[in-house]
Amino acid sequence: MKHFSELTSSATRIVDAAEGLIQHLGYNGFSYEDIAVQVGIRKPSVHHHFATKAELGAVVVQRYTHRFREALLRIEGTVIHAPNQLRAYVDLFAKTYAQDGRLCVCGILGAESESLPEEIRGEIHRFFEINIVWLSAVIEKGLSAGTLKSSRSASELAGALLALLEGSMLVGRGLKGGFDLRAAADVLISSMT
Repeated sequence: MKHFSELTSSATRIVDAAEGLIQHLGYNGFSYEDIAVQVGIRKPSVHHHFATKAELGAVVVQRYTHRFREALLRIEGTVIHAPNQLRAYVDLFAKTYAQDGRLCVCGILGAESESLPEEIRGEIHRFFEINIVWLSAVIEKGLSAGTLKSSRSASELAGALLALLEGSMLVGRGLKGGFDLRAAADVLISSMT
């Protein structure tokens, strides 16, 4: 399988198109023909770069996870207190959703996971695991420092926040944008401060 860091500029354009299509339609909602039209190439050229849709999907998730992980590291390096780190985390989802109702790549793929190839499911699992571990560490530090308080464990709170954000994006789409993701997340974060 290809690694996202090895992509040519043409392959990167294909991955960009696939990511956008996944965020709007899901994995099962687009074809190589859709990508070819969007990128302005012929369908065989898409196959030249990605022999299978499963390979393409796995690279999309791999790259998305990498970018998300970099964003988490930026939060750690620039935001001091746990409540503010959690709000910066919420902003990652809010900014994604603000782009024409785009969903988190792994959120929409998680909903489709039973029908996805194993290599994509593995990458989705990795994304969620990275997020739960990071959130748990932030919450644990906040609980220890006294900037957060709760009778729940850090891992329970981490799972609740991640589920709330992924679910908020879906509810927002169902309500055609009439849902405030940040306000929903603030209910949970405020209950910990």
